[in-house]
Amino acid sequence: MINVRAVAWINILLCALVALKVNGVNVGITYVETAVAKGAVCLDGSPPAYHLDKGFGSGINNWLVHIEGGGWCNNVTTCLARKNTRLGSSKQMLTEIAFSGILSNKQQFNPDFYNWNRVKVRYCDGASFTGDVEAVDPTTNLHYRGARVWLAVIEDLLEKGMKNAEYALLSGCSAGGLTSILHCDSFRALLPMGVKVKCLADAGYFINAKDVSGTEHIQAFYDDVVTTHGSSKNLPASCTSTMKPSMCFFPQYMEQGIRTPLFLLNAAYDSWQIKNILAPGVADPHGYWHNCKLDIKNCSPSQIQTMQGFRVEFLNALSGLGNSSPRGMFINSCYAHCQSEMQETWLRDDSPVLDKTPIAKAVGDWYYDRSPFQKIDCPYPCDATCHNRIFDPNEHPGL
Repeated sequence: MINVRAVAWINILLCALVALKVNGVNVGITYVETAVAKGAVCLDGSPPAYHLDKGFGSGINNWLVHIEGGGWCNNVTTCLARKNTRLGSSKQMLTEIAFSGILSNKQQFNPDFYNWNRVKVRYCDGASFTGDVEAVDPTTNLHYRGARVWLAVIEDLLEKGMKNAEYALLSGCSAGGLTSILHCDSFRALLPMGVKVKCLADAGYFINAKDVSGTEHIQAFYDDVVTTHGSSKNLPASCTSTMKPSMCFFPQYMEQGIRTPLFLLNAAYDSWQIKNILAPGVADPHGYWHNCKLDIKNCSPSQIQTMQGFRVEFLNALSGLGNSSPRGMFINSCYAHCQSEMQETWLRDDSPVLDKTPIAKAVGDWYYDRSPFQKIDCPYPCDATCHNRIFDPNEHPGL
């Protein structure tokens, strides 16, 4: 008789092998120790970090730089809350992470970028890599140095071989998606002439909308982020020369100044924006929106109507992009946030599609100029291919 414990271990091993096949190999962390001398450090003063899985074959000189997300901190209190977590310290980051979706090294799961040099840049500054305050308060020891971190990481990658790049794509999710918009032209400028450079923002198109109480909550929040981190000097001058710097944290006000080709991947009912911009806890003291935010199927008809209004605002904000072919767009009507990092939404048999095209193919066709892609979904609940997010009821509501 086969030992029961042995069978259990075999099953665990098989599950691990299946997960490895889907997610690819774990990728170790690289600390940019040389950045510390430049003051390019995380909130706690620790060195920046990234994970690099080297390219191979035809992709050996191609680079995908993907920026991790994780919201923002807008004052000393919220930055201190992040300081001793992975979002504020490289000391708290996992030393290995699994690459999947756009970072996968398997051709069937990531046909256009699987053999590129694939990098995941860790996020530890709390302001989408825009801050730079020289002074460090000895009481808190908080370092607001995101812009320096950005430069130090890119310079390190250039030395690791990105200076020989032929193709390059800057991407990111959530706050990292906003980073890829804000730093798109900067990324282009830091790479050699002749490199084919484009940018992809996944769930990074945060809009300036009032919350359900009629308050401009997210605008005030971004104002505090920019003030706390000293971000104004590192935001696009084409925007800050015409309006208050914190407004330039919103892509809708600075997108027209971006010269590098940009692709926007976003859910029109972005779950983070519904939870934190449209219906943040401070605007919903009695928790009327609580169950709706956990699962869109719990929303009442009136809440769906409010969310339809948010979608209209979102699409209006997007309208400034125009329809030139360098601009790509995949806007589906899902209740989701970040669709490029997970295999199930990036490319799988049951992945979301627009015009029968999955996200991975839309982005790949756009990047390689095989065909332009600018598609906007019909309103919820028309799209049966969505992977709508269902949240843990115990999860903190966020902002």
